[in-house]
Amino acid sequence: MGQALYRRYRSKKLSELVGQEHITTALGRALTNGTIAHAYLFTGPRGTGKTSIARILAHEVNGLPYDDESYHLDIIEIDAASNRRIDEIRDLRDKVHIAPASAKFKVYIIDEVHMLTKEAFNALLKTLEEPPAHVIFILATTEVHKLPETIISRTQRFSFKPVELSKVTAHLKHIAKQEKIDIADDALELIAAHGEGSFRDSISLLDQVRNTDGKVTLQTVQQLLGIAPETLLNDLLSAVAAHDAPAAVKTLQAFQEQGFEPPMVAKQVGQLLRAQIVAGKADLPADTALALLAKLVDIPASRDPRLSLEIALLDVALAGEPAAKTMPAQVTAKPPTQVEPHPSSFQKKAKPGIPEPNPVPTPAEQPTATSSLDTTAWQQVLATIKQKHNTLFSIVRTVSPLFGPGELTLQCTYAFHKKRLSESRNKQVIIDTIKQVTGQEPAITFTIAENSTPKPSEPSLPPTDEQIHTVTNNPPKNDTIQNVSNIFGSAELLES
Repeated sequence: MGQALYRRYRSKKLSELVGQEHITTALGRALTNGTIAHAYLFTGPRGTGKTSIARILAHEVNGLPYDDESYHLDIIEIDAASNRRIDEIRDLRDKVHIAPASAKFKVYIIDEVHMLTKEAFNALLKTLEEPPAHVIFILATTEVHKLPETIISRTQRFSFKPVELSKVTAHLKHIAKQEKIDIADDALELIAAHGEGSFRDSISLLDQVRNTDGKVTLQTVQQLLGIAPETLLNDLLSAVAAHDAPAAVKTLQAFQEQGFEPPMVAKQVGQLLRAQIVAGKADLPADTALALLAKLVDIPASRDPRLSLEIALLDVALAGEPAAKTMPAQVTAKPPTQVEPHPSSFQKKAKPGIPEPNPVPTPAEQPTATSSLDTTAWQQVLATIKQKHNTLFSIVRTVSPLFGPGELTLQCTYAFHKKRLSESRNKQVIIDTIKQVTGQEPAITFTIAENSTPKPSEPSLPPTDEQIHTVTNNPPKNDTIQNVSNIFGSAELLES
């Protein structure tokens, strides 16, 4: 059985360790000056060299040669994950007083020390406070926040950092050359990036890809890691930013059909979105982009990552109409029931059977002042909301306002829109804007318009050219839309 590459290329001397020079230099001077401490604490991410340096230090302080197969009676390694109880620490405490068998120092290396129980830490504390002169403790952990302060204060702490990407890539290239692995430079860079600063993880991945046929390319590594191509990720974010829910669902299905796991997709989408935000090139509004980014971070740990990813993206995609539409559809296959408005002296009377146009005026067309809440004032309210709250505007513009004395009823076409507008923050924005425009502060109610066919007694007017155009450009839902319906309900979808 062959030896794993990460073991074969493990550092044998402090000077050979890459990326932790601030630690190897300090320990090297302590060895030279004879100022070795009685207890050390090594903290940092996995695979950054904590255990390797602990073993090297244990051998060099005793003047012993070190390699990966080295074993010495006076160098004792303890895995705290499997020896975490108080009984094991009591046994250690009793044995530390026994002199070394042949070395100058007896060195205890306790790995993953944060796994010890509270009682075990208490038993270890006294020994760390007053150890015998011939004993050195080296504690290592990836989760230093779980250690009691009393333990940390009795050690010399060294913090290991993730290794720089360029150094990991250079080290991988050296190993590939030694092992005669034919691999492209961009593939090495991806392996190094995936290791996230861990030499061990990066070298283990290189060991895995070496068994592929022919030259190892970027595509080879991407397939092995389940990394989706960037073009597909861009398509997904573009569909979400354009509020094109069907296209977003179709792209998500493409990810699934090609075998890309939702946690990895969420991670990649989050990385791409973050890069766009930092570069100032995100198509989404800043607040929406940040909210989506926060949701993407939590998806890998969710109970159902696939469903969580779909909901997070559709939550943004369904927050407005597709970019190609300037106004919401006025006619659908089933026209909404004509609801009688509340009696009001401010209500404009529309002709029966013909929907009233609902254009949004430009700032130049906005009325300079108004003292009542009516259709004209409502258009100014919409224009004001659009200037400061573009995402909210994309929902508010689709509702039908009904004006009454001291009250305003907003009829929503979709239950999803009613839920979003009912949120206290969004509702307060609407109230504040109405007060700014009219000086009034009406009581706002949100309802959902029920769909029904026209009553027999109602006159049937021929459709206008605009209505025919709208219906023609809004075909019935396809299978993709039905997939979205299974999550949100058919009344909550925005047609594309």
